[in-house]
Amino acid sequence: MTTAENGSEVRVPIFSGENFDFWIIKMETVFISRDLLSYVNEGYVVPAAEGMTNAQRTELRANIKKDAKALGILQTAITDAIFPRIANERTAKGAWDVLKVEFKGSDKVRAVKVQFLRRDFEYTRMNETELLSDYCTRLTDLVNQTKTYAEPIPEKRVVQKILMSLNRKYDAIASIIEEARDIDTLGVQDLMGTLKAFDQRLMSHDEPTEKAFQTLSLNTNSEPSSSNSKKKKNWKGKGKKWEGR
Repeated sequence: MTTAENGSEVRVPIFSGENFDFWIIKMETVFISRDLLSYVNEGYVVPAAEGMTNAQRTELRANIKKDAKALGILQTAITDAIFPRIANERTAKGAWDVLKVEFKGSDKVRAVKVQFLRRDFEYTRMNETELLSDYCTRLTDLVNQTKTYAEPIPEKRVVQKILMSLNRKYDAIASIIEEARDIDTLGVQDLMGTLKAFDQRLMSHDEPTEKAFQTLSLNTNSEPSSSNSKKKKNWKGKGKKWEGR
């Protein structure tokens, strides 16, 4: 569904009974864009019209109109199968609360769901044959689902989880990252980028893990210095004598 707003069309997501937590986030954005979120979350109580000035009556009509507009958006943002749930509601907050209670659940039910999601997060491990991209997607979905219940997992904990749960192929790179980078400040996206670069090196050149890692720089913006190159040459020279022995 699209609605015209100041000459432009804004798409309103349709709720069919699934993924309510994602739908509600999208709807809140729609209401914010129209300055209607307070009518949905807090509601509007119509005051007594007796003794009002003309300006107050004008403001009253405007508020009633906005509340009806918010309710109309809600009514058109759900399928016909769900509409009977809110058919008798005459305010945006009333309809919004009915949907939240039925599809989002009580605080107790939500607490149980969060507990299950956190347990799945703690026990999730990367399978030996699983692709890195698939595992990252699987873990990210758990993190995002937890976030929808206002229980976000700290980024530092997600970084630690990834490093701890990778399969054995990534043991070397995980250990080096833990030693070379500050885990407290390392972002999930930065970590993913390093791991994917390492993974691509393995896949494109079919090299052993150790050799692939030697060609991978943890800081992609840095170039090897001439002094480092000399050190490598000197080390190789000394290695010849050791190899002969």
